Amino acid sequence: MTAADKSRKQRNATQRERRRLDRLHAFEERARASGYRLVGGIDEVGRGPLAGPVVAACVVTDGPLRLRGLNDSKQVPPELRESLAVEIKASCVAWAVGEATVEEIDRINIYWASILAMERALAALRIAPEYLLTDAVRIKTWGGVQLPVIKGDAKCATVAAASIVAKVHRDALLVALHERYPAYGFAQHKGYASPQHIAALNAHGPCVEHRRAFWRVRAAWDALPGMAEFVADAEGLADEDALAQAEREDDALDEAVPS
Repeated sequence: MTAADKSRKQRNATQRERRRLDRLHAFEERARASGYRLVGGIDEVGRGPLAGPVVAACVVTDGPLRLRGLNDSKQVPPELRESLAVEIKASCVAWAVGEATVEEIDRINIYWASILAMERALAALRIAPEYLLTDAVRIKTWGGVQLPVIKGDAKCATVAAASIVAKVHRDALLVALHERYPAYGFAQHKGYASPQHIAALNAHGPCVEHRRAFWRVRAAWDALPGMAEFVADAEGLADEDALAQAEREDDALDEAVPS
């Protein structure tokens, strides 16, 4: 290939990327044409994993994010995600991250925990968006204008940017968890249900960072030696506690009734 051919190929690639980024900003440009200057995008990552928190990020912009390679975080290689996250934070007006813990995921379910993480990201912003784009969810507690977009992380620049910031943040959390629980390989699979993770989960049982509301984790927990007896004992204790509570309530009622 001649130098001229290489130059032409590079020029064509640059033009294709420019057109792709133009398409990716269509929703943001439409919002600005309607009079909204500060356009935000919000997204979450970590709904599917068996372990670790769910993380959301919000990115607020006052103009286009013309960053080469900007896309849905799932379509961006890890090395590029890291550098893009730095560029996004430097280029936007404001950004923030919110998390929901494993305990919250187990207590209120993963969908509502994802919403909670998004609410926390919005609350942490130093500058709020005038117009918010989401990835197909409506955040009922958000009082501003919002537009849920199906596959928003692939169609909206700000939502794609938020997905990258959230993904890089969550990946770092799982790498830190790997230091505490090296047997599970969190640094490699980030808590997702990889064969390596399933094998470790079955071999060692869940740790405190595993989501017990997820069936694979629950199955590994139930399979631990002695767990059937533990559950039976726990249920027996619960029955005894319930009986004792009922007796206390009866005693209190007897004392309250005049003889």
